[in-house]
This record gives sequence, structure tokens and C-alpha cells, in this order.
Amino acid sequence: MSEPFDCDSCKESLYGRKYIQVDDVPHCVPCYDRLYANTCQECKELIEHNTRELYYEDRHYHEHCFRCSHCNRSLADQPFTCQEDTLVCNDCYCNEFSSKCVACGKTVMPGSKQLEYGGCAWHEECFVCCGCEQPIGAQSFIPDKGEYFCVPCYKGRFAPHCAHCKEILVQGGVTFRDEPWHKECFLCTGCKVQLAGQPFTTQGEDPYCVKCFSSLYAQKCSACDKPITGFGEGKYVSFEERQWHQPCFKCSECSVSLVGAGFFPDGTKILCKSCNTK
Repeated sequence: MSEPFDCDSCKESLYGRKYIQVDDVPHCVPCYDRLYANTCQECKELIEHNTRELYYEDRHYHEHCFRCSHCNRSLADQPFTCQEDTLVCNDCYCNEFSSKCVACGKTVMPGSKQLEYGGCAWHEECFVCCGCEQPIGAQSFIPDKGEYFCVPCYKGRFAPHCAHCKEILVQGGVTFRDEPWHKECFLCTGCKVQLAGQPFTTQGEDPYCVKCFSSLYAQKCSACDKPITGFGEGKYVSFEERQWHQPCFKCSECSVSLVGAGFFPDGTKILCKSCNTK
């Protein structure tokens, strides 16, 4: 008589039946599934021993239950991610969460080469110059009214050129006689100091700083002998061949201001009415 060979759980004979051993202990298939099979995360049913089982982050799935929560595509052997405890295929994730290329409208796939500027994204091959239509890539570019240009195209089409050196002005600069200048090119004709941001005047077509203009061209005040430039002292008074700063236009005797009042020339002097009658 043969020895008994029974399921450790239900004690039914295993002769002529399929069984599964766990730690050298035999179990019939129904008992094995009941005791050891994992529960599918999706359908909550047991994953039987003869069913393909998929495993992800301590969760178990039937193969047919392992699907994208958005499009229901099988994720077996497909790239996917987990978004708020739900499985999402790569395409659905990109469509919902990835940036869209502003040029072609398609998704910029994670890991692909892309360019970002001003809150917008482009595929690398879609970010092209609006002039030559060549990809800009990692080159410098210049935005202009919602369009983007490589530097050579922008120079050729739009950029103003400095009246002095004839090179492009990309930004900044000054305007003199309705012409653009680089700040570093707009210099005093005399001493070559930069004139941007400081007072200057002209003699003919040439710009001069106040100091050079004063020493080269300005009239001298008949009272203090300092240049009359129109800067600092402001207004001036002119009589015959002589000029005075307004504060200097005073009676030569009593020093009363003669601005707006009658006066009397007396050789190199100018006198008020009172001093003239003495």
C-alpha cells in the first residue's frame, strides 16, 4: 500500500493531480492560489498561478489589467509612469503634462532636445531663423516683435548702424542729429571724452563737451571773463560787442543788477541811472 500524498491545506490526495510545493510542502492548485496568490491592484481578483503577473512598486497586476488609465493601452513592454497612483503611458503623459512646441504644435517629448525662451518651448529643429529659415540651435539670436532672427539676418534686415563706425547697434546707443550712435562712439570732437549722459553742445556739425566748447568757441563775459556757454549760468545779456552772464550784468559802481533795467555805458563800465547822474 502506497504512502499518503495529500495537500497540506485541504488534506485531499494529490495522486494524479497537479500540485505546487512551497518550502517542500505540497499544495493542490486551488489551495495554493488561495494561500499564496497575489491580488491584482486593478481588479482586486487573485492572480492565479498559471496567469502572467506584472509587478510595479509593491503592486501586482494581471497582464490584461496593467493598462494606461487614460487610453486603456496595455503597458506590458511599454514605457509608462505613475501619476497620482495611476498608471499612464508615455504618450498620454506627454500630451497632458509636457510642453507643446509653439512652431509645430506637437509635444516636446521628455529627454528630447528643446529650446525655451520667454515661457515658450520649441523642438530644437523647429526653432529656426525667420530670415534664412535655418535652425538657430545654440547660436545667439535676436527677438523682434514675436519673431526670432539669427544675428547675421537681423543685422542685414533691421538693425540700425552707428553713424560713426557703421557697425550694428543691437541695443542702447544715442541719437544725434537723427542718427544712431554707439555710446562709446559718441565723443567730444576736442578731448574725445564720451558725451552720452552729460551736457554737450555743437559747433557746426561737431559735438563738444562744455569744457572744450568753452575754451575753443565761447564768448567771454565782460565782467568775470569766464566763458558764456548757456550751461550753468543760463541766460546772458548782449550789448554791442560785449556779453555778460545775467548775474554779472551789474552796475560797475554800486553793483545793483541791471537785468531788465535801464543802464548807461561809460567806456568799459556800465552804470545804473543813479550812478550815472553823480
